[in-house]
Amino acid sequence: MTTAELQQATKALAALFSCFPQSALTDVEMQMRGYLGAVRDAELGDLQAAIQRFVRGEVRSGNAQFCPSSAQLCIEVRERRVMRELLARRSGQAAAKQLTG
Repeated sequence: MTTAELQQATKALAALFSCFPQSALTDVEMQMRGYLGAVRDAELGDLQAAIQRFVRGEVRSGNAQFCPSSAQLCIEVRERRVMRELLARRSGQAAAKQLTG
């Protein structure tokens, strides 16, 4: 991620943390560093989509009462990447069919 994307990722993660109860003992700065480290190679759009799905309670493997772990978030980010790539592939195939058909 670029510096600007890291800033957007930080905002998205802060929004995620604000939507779920946090322990009074949580070191928010360390938590943010851990999550950013876990998702640093992800596309910003995939991260934002994954966060949105957790906030909306759309992730079946997640517990809607608690913030997802960094590992759970990474799993959902990868799922969003796979879905984005599949949709792009389908879109590319449809465009190719239109050109040849």
